[in-house]
Parts: sequence; structure tokens; C-alpha cells
Amino acid sequence: MKTRDLAYIALFAAVVAVLGVLPPITVAVVPVPITAQTLGVMLAGSVLGARRGGLALLLFLAVVAIGMPVLSGGRGGLSVFTGPAAGYLYSWPIGAFVVGLLTQLFWRRLNLGWAFLANVVGGILVIYAIGIPFTSLYADVPLWASFTGSFVFLPGDGVKALIAALVAVGVRRAYPVIELPARQPAHR
Repeated sequence: MKTRDLAYIALFAAVVAVLGVLPPITVAVVPVPITAQTLGVMLAGSVLGARRGGLALLLFLAVVAIGMPVLSGGRGGLSVFTGPAAGYLYSWPIGAFVVGLLTQLFWRRLNLGWAFLANVVGGILVIYAIGIPFTSLYADVPLWASFTGSFVFLPGDGVKALIAALVAVGVRRAYPVIELPARQPAHR
């Protein structure tokens, strides 16, 4: 791994931490606040690609685990990995990886639509697919209740996916961080 790769990984782990400083939005019907940190998950994958994006979120979670208060609300430490919302934390590296993988697959024709799709699939669907069942299990609520309870987060997550897509397209044009191997000529 190159020094530049390590710098990008550390930078995006820091971006996710900074997004945790923004005040969460509380909604009366759900006990979990809406935070900006999933925007960092989407940005890491969109800008860095699969491997580096996933590693950035693994680094972030390691920082959380050692007790740094970098989660929204100033939380950190091992206890955050056992509560009802812990599944969402576990999903972040996977979500960033999937966003990055799809971004890389769409790279040669990346536009706002493809970038938005990558962020919706990896940054919303993957995160919900892991977080919702985990919440159901640990909060001892029916899976359907956990699923429908997550609907309140969809509008905000859609906005975050759009922001990440706009950034991804802009970065691709101005300073592409994702490097794909050159196409090999077809052999006959």
C-alpha cells in the first residue's frame, strides 16, 4: 500500500469523525438520531473506491473502539458495538466498500445517475440490510417494526446519497482519486 493510499484512508476516517461533530437531528418516533456520518460512508466509497473506502471506515471504527468520542453525540468505546444501533456501525465498512465497488464499475461512464445509484445501493440498502435485523434482535422488537421504523431515515439518507453522488462526479472530473487499470486491447 502506498503512502498516498494511507493518507486518503486516514483523511476519510477523519471526515467521518468530523461529520460526527455536527449535531444529530432527533425525531420523536425513533430513539436513534439522524446523523451526518453515513454521508462520510458514502463519500469514502465514492471518492476512494472499494478497498480504500472500506479501510477508511474500518480505521474509523478502530478509533471508536479504543474510546475516542468520534461518533455523533461524542460517543466512543466498546459499548457502542453492543447496542441496538451497533449493526449500522458494523455495516459502514461494507457499505463504503459496496459504494466504492459500484463506483469503480461505473467509473468510465460515471455520471450523477450512476453515482447516485451506487450510493443508494451501498450507502442505504446495504446499511439497512445489516442494521435493521441487528436492531430488531438487540432491541427485541419485531423485524417488521424495525423495518418500518427505519422509513423515517430514508429522506435524509436520500439527500446524503445525492450529495455524495454530486461530490463523486465533481471529484472524478477535477481530481480523480480512483485509478483503474488501463484497458487491455482485445486479442483475436
